[in-house]
Amino acid sequence: MTKSHNHMIIQQVHWELEMDYIGHPYYVSGNAILHALGQHVPHDVHQHLHASHGMFVPGQFGRYPEEHSQNGTRPYLGSSLPDVESYDDLFLMRNPAHHWLLESRPRDALNTHDIRPQSGHPALSHETIMGKPESAHNQQQTTKWYINAYLHADDPDALPLGEDVLNGLQFGGKRNYGYGVTRLKGTQVVDLDDLDYSRLEDGEAFLVGMTTPFVLESEYPSAADQDVPWWWKESRRDLRERAEKILEQREVYKLQTVDHGQVVKYEGDRPIETAKSGILRVGTHSKYGFGELRVKPLSP
Repeated sequence: MTKSHNHMIIQQVHWELEMDYIGHPYYVSGNAILHALGQHVPHDVHQHLHASHGMFVPGQFGRYPEEHSQNGTRPYLGSSLPDVESYDDLFLMRNPAHHWLLESRPRDALNTHDIRPQSGHPALSHETIMGKPESAHNQQQTTKWYINAYLHADDPDALPLGEDVLNGLQFGGKRNYGYGVTRLKGTQVVDLDDLDYSRLEDGEAFLVGMTTPFVLESEYPSAADQDVPWWWKESRRDLRERAEKILEQREVYKLQTVDHGQVVKYEGDRPIETAKSGILRVGTHSKYGFGELRVKPLSP
């Protein structure tokens, strides 16, 4: 596709887990995604890439939320990338609570992976197998797991990456033993400037949700410590924090972060610009998936 250098482009990627994953229970970090891509793309392309965290998504029956541009119920909604027309569409599969899952499904069981010990390590199962009553036609139901992520680049010519590059990547620990193997299920390019932001244009007051942790302090050399952005109403002492780690060249660096999943009041006056910045992420280590934010109107 032809891209204007002034446009903000992201490339969504959806992988299917083909083998159990040993690693972070909430997501595949953007750092891990960039590391895996580094073995398949030229260095002059790789240095321009930024990766989001990869969110785990079950392939199950679901219903598009009210704010989504599409509506209705779909089988295996989490198994592929839906069309993206509005800003809210970007977040359908970016929340680990999976609010789109049908209430009639075993939501509490499908909100997380099964844990299977693998050589003494707890591994996240690549599929969830649930038994059914003996009277049922099929005695079990299998739910496959997917990883939803996206890339952007500070050189627009670096994207999109080809399917041959994205297929067959491995994430997490014990990769030499075959764990964390994925298969590309879909990818698509989204121009952020072409999206519908009317829900934000019509809003008067807004909330900001932290889709991924925001880094406050980092042990990584030359990384700048951050305060919470000025447009967050809450001060740092009001926010729940989480310790995270980043692995680089076999060295582990500790991070102190504002925990993901929290929602704060937005006090800025440029919600659409903040929304676009939040997609591309803000703060230290945003290149590796930290600092992804979602702006929501206070009233629907």
